[in-house]
Order: sequence, then C-alpha cells, then structure tokens
Amino acid sequence: MKQVPFLDLKAPHQELQAELDAVWARVRDSGWYILGPEVEAFEQEYAEYCGVRHCVGVANGLDALHLALRAMDVGTGDEVIVPSNTYIATWLAVSQCGATPVPVEPDPATHNLDPDRIEAALTPRTKVILPVHLYGQPADLDPILAIARRHGLRVLEDAAQAHGARYKDRRVGAHGDAVAWSFYPGKNLGALGDAGAVTTNDDTIADRLRVLRNYGSRVKYVNEVQGWNSRLDPLQAAILRVKLAHLDAWNARRVEIAALYLRELADCGVRLPQVPEWSQPVWHLFVIRHPQRDGLQQRLAEAGVDTLIHYPIPPHRQQAYAAQGWPEAAFPIAEQLAGEVLSLPIGPHLSPDQAQQVVAAVRAAH
Repeated sequence: MKQVPFLDLKAPHQELQAELDAVWARVRDSGWYILGPEVEAFEQEYAEYCGVRHCVGVANGLDALHLALRAMDVGTGDEVIVPSNTYIATWLAVSQCGATPVPVEPDPATHNLDPDRIEAALTPRTKVILPVHLYGQPADLDPILAIARRHGLRVLEDAAQAHGARYKDRRVGAHGDAVAWSFYPGKNLGALGDAGAVTTNDDTIADRLRVLRNYGSRVKYVNEVQGWNSRLDPLQAAILRVKLAHLDAWNARRVEIAALYLRELADCGVRLPQVPEWSQPVWHLFVIRHPQRDGLQQRLAEAGVDTLIHYPIPPHRQQAYAAQGWPEAAFPIAEQLAGEVLSLPIGPHLSPDQAQQVVAAVRAAH
C-alpha cells in the first residue's frame, strides 16, 4: 500500500526546477536583495492577473491583513466583522490594530461568512467587514458589499486560499476595497517561505501600504509614520513570478480532482462541499464533513491516506481569545464544523491513481 500525502510540496519545484534554478541565479547575481525590480515586476504581474491597479508585496499573509486594516485607519476602539469559522490569522490581524474582532457565523452549506447575519452584528464602532474566501471558494460578495455601502463601511477580503478563484466570472482580487493574500508554501500560489501581498484599486490604500511596510518611509531616513518592516523578499517574488505562469493550469488540475471526488463520493455517507452556481472555486482544500470525523480520519490513515483538519479549534475557543469571555456555545455552527470537517488530499500533483486511492479509502471507511 502506497501512502497518499496530503500535499506534495516538492513536486511543483521538481516540475519547474530549471526555471527556478535560473531565477535563483538571477536574484543572487543581481545585488538587489530588498524590494527592487523583482518585487516590482511581480506586483505588476499579479495586479494584472487579478484585474486590479495595485499590488503591494509584504512579508506574509498576516501582515497583508494587518497592514491593509491599518491603511484603512482601523485602530483602538474600532470593530471589524470576521467569520467565526476561519484560521485565527483573520482575527489576529484585527487585534494587532487594537480593534475588536466581532464574529459572525458562516453559512453551513459553504462554511463562508453568512451575509444574512452581518447586519445584526453591526454597531456604531464597526469599521470593516472582513470576509474570508475559505478553502478557495469565494464568499458571497455582492450582498456583503451592499451592506458595506449602506452603512459606510470598508470591505477587506481575506483571499489567502483563493488565488485564481472567480466570483460571478470575475477573478477575486478587486471586488472589495482591498484583498489580502498569503503565498505560504502550501497555497495554490506558494513561495519557498513566507510571503504576502495586498491588491486594491484604491490609490490611497496602496500608497499607505507602501509606506507602512517600509518603516513608515518612502524616502530613506524620512519616516512619515510609525511603520513596520514587512517587505516581500525579491527571491520569493521571483519564484512567485515563475509559478504565476503555471497557476491556472495547476488550479485546473485541482478542479479535475474535485470533480472526481464530488462524483465518486456522492453516495458514500459523507457531506460533500456545496458550490453555489456563481462560484468558481480553486479548491485549495477539499473539505468533507462527517459526524464521526475522528474515526473516519483514523480509518483513512490506516488505508494510507493522509488528511488534515481545517480547523479543529475555532478562534473564539483559542486561549489567545479567552479574555473575550465567549461561552463555548456562542457560535454553534463554527463549533459543529470544527468537530466534523476533514480535508482530503488535493493538489496539482496528486496523481489519478492517488485520487482513486483516496476515493476507495473513503468509500471503504464509511
């Protein structure tokens, strides 16, 4: 029995070895190791890919969220609407601004922020709505943007898992006021370490981001504000430029695997992802649900199939947010998802045989 890894991080680099070796030599020999031409070139290429005017590279996805909020003037005393079901980085970015994350439950069908629940959570202190395109499936942006317009709020999208995803036939990257990206190695578009960016059509937000990421400075030794050191590394930018050219093809492979899973696992007792007709996900994760999730995960492990849980502990139950005092049952949908979700292997380098092994293991395990 061969082991099916959850995600093969070596395979994309082996596929692109010659191109990546050339990139390493180019950056090594350039003498330019902070910001500079490689970063500027990636920013332009990714902005064009997303159909947006600006892309600002930063050090990682959390910084992308945090600095975007800072560029929107979010600070102490403000509130930001966040999903109750997300990776904790979404909340941490808000807290790092001195603001308060206000959780809103997801739509149980899509696991994404439920627009119908947002207005009940708004207060005079609300400044931003922060939807997450979880698992690579876009959140329902039109009603979220409509709520924001009615109440004079900003929208910051967390697209850390949604590189190339489309909402109503338009690529994610320019719907809200700004969109935060992570290029963590396991993402659909991943670097060889931490990396991030923000895309926006707002000239003011883009200008503020470029200052904030560079010690609050646009001219050396002249510091306009108290900024941060959060700059996309030129080597990572150069690697991302190579991979960006392959992103659509790699996403297409993910779509094929997801289609196989949806077809072959339709009648085997697990709850499969639901995709609205307006959504074109890129399947960063393929997340099933089962009431006896832990037992299912163990049986799949015994069958040689690696799986992960995204995410086993909701942010409101993390020790980091214990001081907020939320009772355990405050967000029952997030609680239920945390106890039932299981992510199956999916990635552009998962072979057809491996995908069939996953299908067979799930069918046998139920």
